[in-house]
Formats: sequence, C-alpha cells, structure tokens
Amino acid sequence: MTVLTIKVAINGYGTIGKRVADAVVRQKDMQLVGVAKTRPTFEARQAVDRRYALYVAGQGSRSEFESQGISVSGTLEDLIRAADVVVDCTPEKVGTANRELYDRLGVRAIWQGGEKATVAEHSFNALANYAECVGARRIRVVSCNTTGLARAAALLHRNFGVAEWDCTLVRRAADPRESKKGPINGILPTLKLPSHHGPDVQTVLPGLPITTAAMVVPTTLMHVHFNHVRLERPPADIATLRSLFASQPRFVIFPGSAGVEGTPQVMEWARDRGEGRGDVMENVLWEEGIRLQGKDLYFFQAIHQESIVVPENIDAIRAMFSLETDAGRSMGLTDTSLGIRERPAPS
Repeated sequence: MTVLTIKVAINGYGTIGKRVADAVVRQKDMQLVGVAKTRPTFEARQAVDRRYALYVAGQGSRSEFESQGISVSGTLEDLIRAADVVVDCTPEKVGTANRELYDRLGVRAIWQGGEKATVAEHSFNALANYAECVGARRIRVVSCNTTGLARAAALLHRNFGVAEWDCTLVRRAADPRESKKGPINGILPTLKLPSHHGPDVQTVLPGLPITTAAMVVPTTLMHVHFNHVRLERPPADIATLRSLFASQPRFVIFPGSAGVEGTPQVMEWARDRGEGRGDVMENVLWEEGIRLQGKDLYFFQAIHQESIVVPENIDAIRAMFSLETDAGRSMGLTDTSLGIRERPAPS
C-alpha cells in the first residue's frame, strides 16, 4: 500500500509558524519542504540549525541573510513550487495579500485566524467541522480564542444542545516575545459590543447562539474565558459534564487538589511536563470551576495563545488532502505525534 506524503511549506516562521513546522516533521504522512522568513532573525538561524530549508520571503534580501552567515535555499516562490500546500503563518493581513501568489502558483493554502473568514472556503476546527473541510483547497484555522470556544461548543452542542451562550474573554495583552504592546498597568475593555469572537465561532458552527465580550489585561501567559451556557438537554448531574470534558481529546481538567489557582501554575505545570516550549495545546479547565444549576452551565477555561492552534493546522492538512476523512482518527494521529494524549494527567 502506497502512503501519500504531503509536502508542506510554512510561510512565516514566528510564534505559530515555528510550532507548526515542528509539528509537521513529527507526522508520518507529511514532509516539511521548508520555511520562509523576511529577515535574518534568531529564528531564521534556529530554522537552519534544525535543518529546515530556509527561503527568503516578502521584501527580504538573500544577501542580507548570507551576510549574517545564514544560508538560504531560494525565494518564497521557489518554496511554494516545491510544496503541495502552504501554511501561511505571516502577520495579520499579510496572509490575505499572499493569496494572489498562492492562487497563481496553484498551491493549496491554509491561513490563520488573524485573517478574515473570506480568505478561505472554510473556517476550521477539528472537533467541530472536520468533515465539512475534507477536500477543500482553502482553509482558515481560526484564532486561539475561537479554537478554544469552538472545541467546547462542538462538545456541548453535540451532547446537550445549546440554547444560549454568553462568554466573557479576559485576553492576554501580548505574547511573551512582544515588547511593543500593552497595557503595562491597566484593564482595557473592548468597547465594540458584542466582540468579534462570537461571530468568528459562528463561521465554524453556523447558528450557534453565542455572544461574547472581551477585555485586555497586562499578562502574557494565557487567555481565560468565563462561560455561561444554557443547555437544551442538561445532564442529570455535574459529574456527567466533568467526565465528558475529561474524556475528550484536547481538554485537560485540574482538580482542586492539584493546587492550580490560575494561569501561572498552568504554565509551570506545562514547563515541568518537558514537552517542547512548555506549550499547552489543550483547553484547560478547573474541576471546581464547572458548575451546573438546572439548565445553566458555568465554567472557566484557559487558552494558551501560542500553541492551541498547532494541532488544528495538522488536522486541516489531513482534511484538505483526505488523508483521513474521520476527525477522530486524524486527531488521534496528531495528538499521539505531539504527545498530547501521552502527557501525565494533573493530580
């Protein structure tokens, strides 16, 4: 039996791109053909150190890279021509501008959630709408917050039905690497109400009755969502809900005995697991932060903005090329390769 291997190019080797590249090389049905950068940063040097073929993108200059002792294999166009699919991990709005190039070269493409939904045929979340995206040529993997909400929504809507969902998002101000964003000391409400997150979830789950509001706080660790969901067919007890969350891929629940008060302990736990960059690719819930009162479900979840979309990008590639037509099988392959299922459970 011949196993199809998809050749993957990564355009943009920053926070998301470098993580997706590392994930691709762990897949038996994918091959990383190279990554593209515009400037000879430390990440470009690290890509070469990892033996990833490096290509020059945008307004970048080959001579600028080589003057820094960083060897390159060609231009972004050369990289795309060698690939079956390009995963665009460039900064917000740059990805949309790149579509013309991808279309001209006839390559399939995956974008990230910073782009508008109109850039692609489908917005994607593996747990929510994998089957709808099988065979697509243009896919947008939704943002970190939308990914976390879509996972939870797919689970709850499928099992209990959702009559109404209100979510307040407490958003991190910046990624750890960013030094030009704030606030340093303040809480900034997002005054556009409702926030854009709810409509973005609806690009994955049309018709989901969700409304969102957001605020930005001075932290770099994670986002936290406070959710109030009115269920159509609530379970008999809270234990059923907690067991459902705990049994699902890409969810982790901390019991009270774990001593995890908030996001600092979550990230410390992640670092202690010894996986890669200390990433948390799962939705993080607190057992004591899940409450059921009649039809009303309340729960907190934390979202690691740097890594939660990584497994979704891998599943999107499989869906696009029909490597797996079943979401569960694809997620199983992805999670095993990234060590998600094998990581020690909190105790």
